[in-house]
Amino acid sequence: MLAWGRKSSVAAPKKYPDELRQRAVRLYRESDPKPVIRRLAEQLGVHHEALRNWIRQAEADAGERHDRPTSEMVEENRRLRREVSELRRANEILKAASAYFAAELDPTRRRS
Repeated sequence: MLAWGRKSSVAAPKKYPDELRQRAVRLYRESDPKPVIRRLAEQLGVHHEALRNWIRQAEADAGERHDRPTSEMVEENRRLRREVSELRRANEILKAASAYFAAELDPTRRRS
């Protein structure tokens, strides 16, 4: 059970399958002229803002827009955040162990 205020490391399930996302983005990108996003989303049975975000992300991943990070950068940031969190926990453990052993080895220190 998680303590209050602690985040779960398990990602929420995706509302739409990856295949649907890829197909929707491909349909939009390969269409000429470009369809109205809201109408295409209705035809595919997805929320129009979800489709708009998928298209924007695909454009960022293709290097066509620079106002959002690529999927690769987002995943790397997640990995680095997890690593930093683990290293901080390890540092806290090492600090506590260091203080414990310093107190054990120095008989002149007062014990609390």
